[in-house]
Amino acid sequence: MLRPGELGAEEREHWRELRAKSHAPRNPFMEPEFTEAVGAVRPGARVAVLHEGGERAGFLPYERGPLGQGRAIGLGVSDRQGAVLRQGALPDPRRLLRACSLSSFAFDNLEAGQGLFTPYAAEVHASHVIDVADGYPAYEEALRVRSPKFLRTTLAKERRLGRQAGEVRFVFDEREPAALRTLMAWKSAQYRRTGRRDRFAQRWITGLVGRLAVTRTPECTGTLSVLYAGSRPVAAHFGLRSSTVLACWFPAYDVAAAKYSPGLVLHLRMAEAAAAAGIGLLDLGRGAAEYKDSLKTGELPVYEGAVTCWGAGAALYRLGREPARRAHAFVRDRPRLASAAARTLKGAARLRRG
Repeated sequence: MLRPGELGAEEREHWRELRAKSHAPRNPFMEPEFTEAVGAVRPGARVAVLHEGGERAGFLPYERGPLGQGRAIGLGVSDRQGAVLRQGALPDPRRLLRACSLSSFAFDNLEAGQGLFTPYAAEVHASHVIDVADGYPAYEEALRVRSPKFLRTTLAKERRLGRQAGEVRFVFDEREPAALRTLMAWKSAQYRRTGRRDRFAQRWITGLVGRLAVTRTPECTGTLSVLYAGSRPVAAHFGLRSSTVLACWFPAYDVAAAKYSPGLVLHLRMAEAAAAAGIGLLDLGRGAAEYKDSLKTGELPVYEGAVTCWGAGAALYRLGREPARRAHAFVRDRPRLASAAARTLKGAARLRRG
């Protein structure tokens, strides 16, 4: 067991080699750079280095909490989770947990194909994706066939934005720090407006994004994309990209420009720029959203659940997490109830602001 910052260059390179041999999309959340960034802001972050036959067989990044309660690295913000293992390596999960001094290991975005942990999944969710492997024109044509009104309306709003607010300009990889601060302020306001917990009020998340914003490696690069009208930013997104996957993470827009749907325009331009850069997949993440349904070309499964061992820590996990998870699932599976819950959250947020 190591702290992420203690991984040597040879270990990091072996980690990358294992990912390259995996059949899963090369999601940057599964790269060592993301784990190292979390390790710099989360003191409980660790990496278990697995050996088999005297050779390294894989890595399990995780965080350890009170009484040995474990969780996937960056749980709550990481959009792909799991172990990085050599093909054919499948250790006993509970034995692995005991070796890591863990009583449980929780995950909420477990990567598909993780045979080590998928038997312990309680729920499966859809992570919405945009496939641009055949190029952006092919994606736009598919949208034109599947959702002609959506595409026509969005492109018309983009033209209107240019006429009424200034020339529309898109920067795929913006390096200006002020643009990132603007995005975070928009996103915080969105969280408060919708009655959800403001992630950027948590110092470790702000610190994590700041570290990843300056990370530049072939398989994990922090990428800030900004849509401008004239000199004014109207929408922005911060995510991570590998050579083949753009993991979409924090999108937001200026509510003063909402009538132009700048967030949708931004995503179309991101898809175009990603395709031009040789990136074949944009992963929009799990969670229902109208814009995801409009933009997606398909879905990938991700899993939520936990492996537990006998002991007080595991009992505390089940008591503390399972009732809430089941309640969320109950509401999520009933659209009318989910809609009512969203309205209640927004109403409560308005009362707090008032």
